[in-house]
Amino acid sequence: MNEFQAFRIHNDDAGYRSGMESISVDALSTGEVLIKTAYSSVNFKDALAGTGKGKILRKYPLNGGIDVAGHVVASADPAFKEGDAVLCTGSGLSETRDGGYGEYARLEARWTIPLPSGLSLRESMILGTAGFTAALGLLRMQDNRQTPALGPLAVTGASGGVGMLAIDIFSRAGYEVHAISGKADHFDFLRGLGASQCIDRHQLAFSGKPMDSTRFGGALDSVGGAMLAGLLPLIAPYGNVAICGNAGGIAFDSTVMPFIIRGASLLGIATAGTARDIRDEVWRRLASDWKPQHLERIATREVTLAELPDVFVRMLAGDSFGRTIVRIDSTL
Repeated sequence: MNEFQAFRIHNDDAGYRSGMESISVDALSTGEVLIKTAYSSVNFKDALAGTGKGKILRKYPLNGGIDVAGHVVASADPAFKEGDAVLCTGSGLSETRDGGYGEYARLEARWTIPLPSGLSLRESMILGTAGFTAALGLLRMQDNRQTPALGPLAVTGASGGVGMLAIDIFSRAGYEVHAISGKADHFDFLRGLGASQCIDRHQLAFSGKPMDSTRFGGALDSVGGAMLAGLLPLIAPYGNVAICGNAGGIAFDSTVMPFIIRGASLLGIATAGTARDIRDEVWRRLASDWKPQHLERIATREVTLAELPDVFVRMLAGDSFGRTIVRIDSTL
């Protein structure tokens, strides 16, 4: 067990590079829980880190992969015992500590989640950070009194991993979902996940007025920029917009009117710093009443660690669809 294969990222005098290499368990980041990895997943952040196209890692070298699931091999924390199925998302993985792209991973006990009853290890990684983000958005909206009675929830970037899972999760939770995407050829797929309406973002004309007729009860926005600015005047009184991404830009122009006239709320979704009690609640919901019904449909590709470079290139080029699962344990 001392030597194992990992997808490792370097940045030193020889330049930025990543790829498969053999490392020792002793070289892993510190932590109380050592696991044999079963699955990971590919997020946009992983593609940026693996190619060097984004400043994700804060130290080098590190194993990539912001999501991981597997079985405990050894633990210095009595809360975990050998053989336990666990998962971890974010929490510094592939940023300040070794991530899930290795046959073994060492985790901090405070961020290690026992696999909830109702989820398999594979299902937990189809969800991964993307599903956690969508569910955290809904949890925060509901904590701020969002209900289906306020009207449909808009999901921007609906053809992405977060968007697809949000459609499935929100509709499972009893909300009408309107999917906004620039990929009209995916609309039938999105309807199959639970979207009652699909809106082509290229044909979505915003009036530019500070206030407009209400159209949505709330929204999960992964786009930002002009999309976020256009959505705010359309939100029903006391509805919420949860922001989880910036694919369309980090800045947006708006006014105070949706907030002081309709009482709309803007909620930030920062998954990496989510408190443990909230993490536990999100995963409990994802394994029960919010569990998406179409996980296998959303998982459009399964790859090995060695295939990651091609996946990264395709994802950054916009040539990916659905969730990509990384099968690390070859016996599965």
